[in-house]
Amino acid sequence: MQYNQLIKELTDFRNSRGWNQYHTLPALARAVGIESGELNELFLWDMENDQKFSEKQKHDMELELADILTYCYYMCDKLGVQPNDIVQEKLDINKKRHWKFDE
Repeated sequence: MQYNQLIKELTDFRNSRGWNQYHTLPALARAVGIESGELNELFLWDMENDQKFSEKQKHDMELELADILTYCYYMCDKLGVQPNDIVQEKLDINKKRHWKFDE
């Protein structure tokens, strides 16, 4: 699905429920943080690195990522920016940066 079609469906859904008044930038930013916490919660007490995940676990992760992306899309809409454009801009910045890691 194309971004323009998806954001229209998302905003139509939001608007049909009267939620736009609550979707301020600070509220949406908090929602992103809360949803990312829920994604992290899926890994709570999991001491294994790179474990194999069940299909249910993967699906749960996908749904939490969808929640995070949904709020990010709403923020992009409020800011009047395209998500892919700002990700590309940040990637271009990062390509010019150099990180030093201790070995």
